Amino acid sequence: MSALVDIRQLSVSYRSGGQLNQAVRDLSLSIDQGETVAIVGESGSGKSTLANAILGLLPDSAQISAGQLWVDGHDLTRASERQKRAVRGRTVGLVPQDPMVSLNPTLRVGQQIAEALIVARGKRYPGVDADIVELLQQVGLDKPVLRARQYPHELSGGMRQRVLIAIALAGNPRLIIADEPTSALDVTVQRKILDHLQRLVRERGISLLIITHDLGVATDRADRVLVMQQGQVVEQGPPRQILVAPRHTYTRALIAAAPAFAKRREPLIRIDPMETPILSLHNVGKTFALPRVKGEDHQFVALEDLSLELYPGQTLAIVGESGSGKSTALRIALGLEKPSHGQVWFEQRDVTHLSWREFRPLRQRLQLVQQNPFAALDPRFTVFDSIVEPLVSFGLLKGAALEQAARELISRVHLPVSFLDRLPRELSGGQCQRVAIARALALKPDVLLLDEPVSALDVSVQAHILALLEELQREMGIAYVLVSHDLSVVANFAHEVLVLRNGRVVEQGTVERIFNHPASDYTRELIAAIPGQSMTQAA
Repeated sequence: MSALVDIRQLSVSYRSGGQLNQAVRDLSLSIDQGETVAIVGESGSGKSTLANAILGLLPDSAQISAGQLWVDGHDLTRASERQKRAVRGRTVGLVPQDPMVSLNPTLRVGQQIAEALIVARGKRYPGVDADIVELLQQVGLDKPVLRARQYPHELSGGMRQRVLIAIALAGNPRLIIADEPTSALDVTVQRKILDHLQRLVRERGISLLIITHDLGVATDRADRVLVMQQGQVVEQGPPRQILVAPRHTYTRALIAAAPAFAKRREPLIRIDPMETPILSLHNVGKTFALPRVKGEDHQFVALEDLSLELYPGQTLAIVGESGSGKSTALRIALGLEKPSHGQVWFEQRDVTHLSWREFRPLRQRLQLVQQNPFAALDPRFTVFDSIVEPLVSFGLLKGAALEQAARELISRVHLPVSFLDRLPRELSGGQCQRVAIARALALKPDVLLLDEPVSALDVSVQAHILALLEELQREMGIAYVLVSHDLSVVANFAHEVLVLRNGRVVEQGTVERIFNHPASDYTRELIAAIPGQSMTQAA
């Protein structure tokens, strides 16, 4: 059998409540040695089910109801668990999407990579520590000796994702399945990681299966792109054919919703120079202590002399690589961290040194929308409980007035009132993010801090969420601080852009100036790394 993966008319179903629901239908796919294939489609299209089938990791509730699945000569449709384990790691490696779920929070990073190396070798060996450092270097982490000693919570989201890639490489597999491998990474690190994976494909003959909602990544990186909808492959072909001449209406809809291929819009507002900013940071710095490692620094400077101003009705985007200080800036603005030096002003009041009790009334005017909607919502709370939680916490409403507020808020984010009785697990990622936005709006804030609000969502849902945020800004005059690694989103959503690197401001200006006439080499590097540009320009 020449193909490393050979799938013929595969159907996979899930049993739920006595019924069978098909997740993959009559799917055929082959992946040759050294080939890169990308699968794109919305949530629920069957992408992850297909990946789990290739890995032999389908849950007990799933069954292969028809077809054949061969991986490196092994028939996984009839394989025992022992035979599947022999394939996992050594033949097929996985880079999962969510590093906080996939990494053990109680173990140091080096210990977790060591586990994968020892499983691949069969026993502990003398060079394991050197191999850990080498793998961390390969995936682009600086100070690999220090990183190996740190715990996952001490790393940024992008750093944690690179640790997962190092673990996947530990078994030296023939096929790597990358399930949204760069959704948490900024564009420059994204490019480095994907460049590295492609180098492995080229130098070692490794095959790569990329599962992504980012059409720019798919068209830039793959030899072949498959578009899935409701468990079926509706279209496949070379990237240029998919992007330039899509045949299926669903493919055309995905392309139309992708920020990477959208025409950059003009900003909606002009700031009056006499207007007072609602939120200001003046020369803010933040330093964190690090674990003591011989020859390494004992402190990490996360921010250094950061100054910014946010005006009513404006969207200010903060961009930069992982570890540049973006999330630290949000935490300081929200009063969750105290700056090591500098000042934070809300309207015309210095709030830098307010105690928790003193800062609390300001939280009615300053709210946060987090990156992961599933992590942001209490899984035990209904949608109603989540939305009204801020109103209850501040003692603002109760009884019938509270119920009416919940109905108004869920309608404002374009969800049906019937969803109020549902739990988060009964909603999609995009629906959960709308609930998180409704909760943030409950106190009628003047400022929303948006920490990667659409990075975990597929492109069509991204488009809906961004359109909703723009609508809310027009109607309510809310100011946004948007932290994002997706410069395509920033280009189509922000008015002002601030570029951070290693805690310092590289440059700041209007979205037109930053994207059309960047002043620094670093900003030009960020813009050049936006996925999908080369294919768009060629088209």
